[in-house]
Amino acid sequence: MAKVAFLGLGVMGYPMAGHLAKAGHEVTVYNRTTSKAEKWVAEFGGNFGKTPAEAAKDAEFVMACVGNDDDLRSVCTGADGAFSAMAAGTVFVDHTTVSAAVTREMFAAAADAQIAFVDAPVSGGQAGAENGQLVVMCGGDEAEYARAEPVIDAYAKLCKRLGESGSGQLAKMVNQICIAGLVQGLSEGLHFAEKAGLDGRAVIEVIGGGAAGSWQMVNRHETMLDGHFEHGFAVDWMRKDLGICLDTAEENGASLPVTALVDQFYKEVQKMGGGRWDTSSLFARLRKLDS
Repeated sequence: MAKVAFLGLGVMGYPMAGHLAKAGHEVTVYNRTTSKAEKWVAEFGGNFGKTPAEAAKDAEFVMACVGNDDDLRSVCTGADGAFSAMAAGTVFVDHTTVSAAVTREMFAAAADAQIAFVDAPVSGGQAGAENGQLVVMCGGDEAEYARAEPVIDAYAKLCKRLGESGSGQLAKMVNQICIAGLVQGLSEGLHFAEKAGLDGRAVIEVIGGGAAGSWQMVNRHETMLDGHFEHGFAVDWMRKDLGICLDTAEENGASLPVTALVDQFYKEVQKMGGGRWDTSSLFARLRKLDS
């Protein structure tokens, strides 16, 4: 078992850190709102630090799951950042979905401090974090990834290294590009079914086991039809992620016309007041067009 620090106790980080404690690791947590860290310690034991540096002191592994590029820079290299307290040879694992550019920036800063840095964004949503069933996409040096993988396993059903630094973030972009198209397609299919007078649930029962089937179809069609959009990955965060995808596509020359279009549909959902709705709320947009 290892001494581990976990930075960021949002809807993903809170249960992920909990799985580390349940696995027997010695865990110290940090959260910008200290009351959340105090609540976590009351539930799982361990300790909390008032700053990233305080939490990271003496840790062999430091995991982070924060909000965006600026948040990651802050907890790594900002005032009282974790890198200032981490010993040479320790490993920083970033589970935040951020740009590949900031990942490489932090990788270089970590290397200067003789710290290993593994980018490790996750897929599986809040339910995956709570159930310890996340898919983790990693980038970084192979030997350092191999050291981190047994710790990550506490909350992962699959963990894989895709290549050098930034590769995990690039793979997460692929994940978000695919989800955007899938959810829009499912929304249009359910919308079409309603307009055609079909029972949407019955249709999904028939087609869900065929070539059209997907995780989104199985896990989201009922809540979509019921108009419930408050249980999954938020539209505001999805737009942040799709923005990263589109910016990166500008750099590498990839063509993402569907992703760009769906991003604008999510912008319309935000204007409907649905910024905190989950990504399946693309269906709500189509229903609103009928009203």
